[in-house]
Amino acid sequence: MKRILLLAMLTGGIVVNGMAQTKTPVGSLGKNDPKAKAILDGVSKKFSQLKSVVANFVLKVEGANNSVTDSKKGTVYLKGAKYKVNLDGQELISDNKTTWTYTKDANEVTINNVDPNSTSLSPAKLFTNFYDKDYLYRLDGETTEKGKVLQNIEMTPTDKSKNVFKVIVSIDKKGQNIAKMKVYEKNGNHYTYEITNFTPNGSVTDATFSFDPKKYPGVEVVDLR
Repeated sequence: MKRILLLAMLTGGIVVNGMAQTKTPVGSLGKNDPKAKAILDGVSKKFSQLKSVVANFVLKVEGANNSVTDSKKGTVYLKGAKYKVNLDGQELISDNKTTWTYTKDANEVTINNVDPNSTSLSPAKLFTNFYDKDYLYRLDGETTEKGKVLQNIEMTPTDKSKNVFKVIVSIDKKGQNIAKMKVYEKNGNHYTYEITNFTPNGSVTDATFSFDPKKYPGVEVVDLR
């Protein structure tokens, strides 16, 4: 789940820190907020117009007491429904038909078919109307952080059996980009994803989204297709 959720930071803009500025009333439980939907629809529309995305990000892992226990840097590439994520010796690659998960320490790659019916978040779903099917959402006010006005949307999965019980998505109001996302797990852990660099419509070839075992001498292949 953590691998997939970090992909939510594909269309960000800045590393954010700051203080709360305004707060909106909490909507009715069990009912989606039309203001939040309008914001998410705007992000989805803008994202659909991009040919490709390359973004660097920082993942911070916090324990139940909000202390930072780990911090990692990563890079994500996206072209349509295809994606590749590099994070701390791991690679997650998908050409929208097959996924490859490579672990450097073990020099092992696991291969799976893409499940089009999966409810897991992927780039293809994240910036479409997935939120109308799998989440309840509401606008949770605005914050001003590093000169940017961010619109914070609280999302809760409709499937309460998931380990993740809440996600806060912060969207740059002017740029209509996801700037930050914080994921809350039932075990008390929090994961914050912040963009450090964002390049839309960069040069990304289709070869980026496939795994070539010749480039990984001695790799062990676990094919689960």
